[in-house]
Amino acid sequence: MALRIAPLGDHHDRAVFDCGVEALDRYLKTQAGQDSRKRVASCFVLTDDGPAPIAFYTLAATAIALTDLPPPLAKKLPRYPAVPATLMGRLAVDRRFRGRRLGEFMLMDAFSRTLRSEIATYAFVVDAKDEAAERFYKAYQFLPLAAAQRRLFIPMTEVARLFA
Repeated sequence: MALRIAPLGDHHDRAVFDCGVEALDRYLKTQAGQDSRKRVASCFVLTDDGPAPIAFYTLAATAIALTDLPPPLAKKLPRYPAVPATLMGRLAVDRRFRGRRLGEFMLMDAFSRTLRSEIATYAFVVDAKDEAAERFYKAYQFLPLAAAQRRLFIPMTEVARLFA
């Protein structure tokens, strides 16, 4: 199986995608293309030899209020009200392909794309939808943000160490 991650395109057959979470399935099938065209979020899909996505994630710009960061990190930053960050708003793997570490594969691709960007970003942010997702992200040293239930982050300096 030859895996490939690419931006979502019209040629991708999204109709068969089923991750088991109705909101994520619906997003890929009906909203992701519009978000990409309107430049609200970039959607990247994993495919094998066919046009049907096996997994997907989205990236968008966001910001973290300085007051939401742990004090030891916040005190090392300029006194701006917020710092730039990259949000991975969605990550899903089709249930037929679970157990193959494709979630990790997609996360590492998102990290890599963010590191290669020429636009400054202090941290990588995710919204863990449930306890299982929260455990997944915490296994990669994501930290909780204050004032946001299940919103987690990892400083880009830590992400860079993963690729060093």
